[in-house]
Amino acid sequence: MINKILESKEYKKLITRHTKESISYLMDQGVEFAITANLKGLTFTPDLPNTIKSRLANFSLFVLSNYTYTTVVLGEDELTFEAGFGSENFASLVSVPYISIFQIVIGESIISINTLATVDDLQADLNVHNKSLNAFKKNPFNKKLID
Repeated sequence: MINKILESKEYKKLITRHTKESISYLMDQGVEFAITANLKGLTFTPDLPNTIKSRLANFSLFVLSNYTYTTVVLGEDELTFEAGFGSENFASLVSVPYISIFQIVIGESIISINTLATVDDLQADLNVHNKSLNAFKKNPFNKKLID
């Protein structure tokens, strides 16, 4: 039953719309925020050097504040922003499909979770609970909730 829901086009549209509208609301209010996103769905232009990309977690946190916040663009299917990576501050335009956004975070509070961002990994792994918990643990904001 759950797979039927998670694979449903209607449910994917609902979650995508919810994520986009949540971010749009925050932008309209001028609120800086962070997202945790599944790297599998992201595009970097130019592509990140392997020395930087290899250090990113499968679910990485992107803090959208200061200069990065001013570059946020809400597209039809994805969010884009400019960011600097690594000690050399390598500049790249990051494109994040809304469906790949796992969490929206303000300060230390998670305001939205999109379980669909983890579906491909969960279906590949029979141990669904541990995989989901590991993704949750990778977000530094979640540490205090677990400890």
